[in-house]
Amino acid sequence: MMPIRVAGAVVEPVTVPKLRGYLRLDPEDGTEDGLLAALIAAARAELEAETRRVLVPGTWRMVLDRPPADGRVPVPLSPLVALVRAGFPAADGGFDPLDPGLVALGSDRIEAPGLRLGRIPAAAGRALLIEVAAGYGGDGPPLPPPLRLAVLRRAAARYEHRGDDAVPDLGDLAAAAAPFRRLRL
Repeated sequence: MMPIRVAGAVVEPVTVPKLRGYLRLDPEDGTEDGLLAALIAAARAELEAETRRVLVPGTWRMVLDRPPADGRVPVPLSPLVALVRAGFPAADGGFDPLDPGLVALGSDRIEAPGLRLGRIPAAAGRALLIEVAAGYGGDGPPLPPPLRLAVLRRAAARYEHRGDDAVPDLGDLAAAAAPFRRLRL
């Protein structure tokens, strides 16, 4: 089960003007705005991979071939915000929703996000489709300031070392994200 982002405009946690100010660039010169936006997006993506958290809000779709026997579905998206919909894809391309209450969010939506499934009616070989809202911001919890700063500092480091043959050492920047890293067991 691989979550796929299906909705939600990506609004980066750091704006181009904020990065421009941090770098002490001329606020009127917008010639490098495309580069700065790309560096912000890359820094956010790096931190999402490193911390295993979603730093921007969005809607994600997951498909289960069959409901698990114990009724627990771990979700690799943190923080998990809400259940959008759950049901079976219909043969005509529509959607047959499940009764409310058959799928619920787990109790820990940040450190151990997951879903609890009730007794799902006979699936008759159909996959179970689940959509959830996840990520900081929007309806979810606010992005912690150390993570916002880590995005800003990573983007700035990449800007300062653009064109260098060696990749800059981001060890001190990784330390800012370390308390938010979700570990695998």
